[in-house]
Amino acid sequence: MPQRIRHLLSRNIISSTRPSTGRPQQLPHQLRRVSSSRSLRNGKEKKENTAATPASSASSRLTHVSDSGSAHMVNISEKQVTSRVATAACAVHFSSDTPIRLIQENQMKKGDVLGVARVAGIMAAKRTADLIPLCHPIAISKVGVDLEVVPGSRQIEIRATVACDGKTGVEMEALTAASTAALTVYDMCKAVDKGMRIEGLRVVLKDGGKSGRWEMP
Repeated sequence: MPQRIRHLLSRNIISSTRPSTGRPQQLPHQLRRVSSSRSLRNGKEKKENTAATPASSASSRLTHVSDSGSAHMVNISEKQVTSRVATAACAVHFSSDTPIRLIQENQMKKGDVLGVARVAGIMAAKRTADLIPLCHPIAISKVGVDLEVVPGSRQIEIRATVACDGKTGVEMEALTAASTAALTVYDMCKAVDKGMRIEGLRVVLKDGGKSGRWEMP
């Protein structure tokens, strides 16, 4: 029982039992004022919570999931065409110095590791929509894939940059290019190093569109 009502009962302002007449007991002025104040406050809080719900749900909603929970392709027909660019990166780590030496000397049995991996990344970027189910086919303007042997280490750093003029971003194309280049390095070197690792695949730069420019810290 609320403290305010217990206080009124203790002062005999209201009765804790129903009157013998069977007629509804009218609330005294003090209790009506407390009840009315509480109702107004609860109504205001409910209204504020309701107003805040659409904004929070919209910001946390996955765009590729419909209201029914099923996956669908996002409608981009009303978006503006802008210049867009994205860069993704990853690295191939070797378990010994031998693969790095053979790559630098171009002595791998399958040929030029860095050159083949570069072409594989470019080809993969152009086929992203065929590999990732809900990606839009994009008219890519440029794809650049750079592979660099890090001096004094056992790793190759890979960066893929994709650009276009379109209605949606090219992050997936950049990620596909970088990961495919890394997989190609793995394929061409696995005969001499079965302990290779592909690590750190991520988007490091995105520019264009409504959200503008973003860079990984």
